[in-house]
Amino acid sequence: MLLELKRWEIPPGHQALIKNVSWSELEQILEELGETRSSRISYSNGNLEIMTPLPEHEYSKVLISDFVRIILEELEQEYWNLGATTFKSEKMAQAVEADECFYIQNEAIVRGKKRIDLNRMPPPDLVIEIDITNRTRFKNYQLLGVPELWRYDGTNLEINRLQSGTYILSDESLQFPQLAIKEVIPQYLEASRSEGKLTIMKQFRRWVREQI
Repeated sequence: MLLELKRWEIPPGHQALIKNVSWSELEQILEELGETRSSRISYSNGNLEIMTPLPEHEYSKVLISDFVRIILEELEQEYWNLGATTFKSEKMAQAVEADECFYIQNEAIVRGKKRIDLNRMPPPDLVIEIDITNRTRFKNYQLLGVPELWRYDGTNLEINRLQSGTYILSDESLQFPQLAIKEVIPQYLEASRSEGKLTIMKQFRRWVREQI
């Protein structure tokens, strides 16, 4: 199966589903696929999805991540941005690679760690998913206990907060309750297409300073 996977070509914006994948097979597949790849995986109870993002997906991911970094810098808040790190738990039979993720409240716990073991360490405080073509499967993140999940569909930003093991839609970010994230980030993303990234980053930083 590993050799066959290496030969697969998944077009951008598409995904492949492989059923009945054991945990040991998942570990082998991840090793075979390697770290330097554009595809993302999601695994839940034997079902493995492999997805290849569109260029639009990557553009939105980078900008939203930059917005979060600006907020954290202006708040003088330590953080650790781990990008698309693979988070997995054999005990819960879950594995997922977020588009972007941040340790914020729990940054000190994982600071300097070369590997994140979710059996001993907390999950990221904030996960960002870009759903231009496919909708995020919440189950992985719910079972792993990620407190906050943002989902951007190309137009709207959805804020999901974990309550009693289930994500609840919210107008307010758990990490940044003082900022109108849901309304403002999509506006700046759209403006960046005509005004340019650097200009928008400067404008966004000014906005954050005015709010805090």
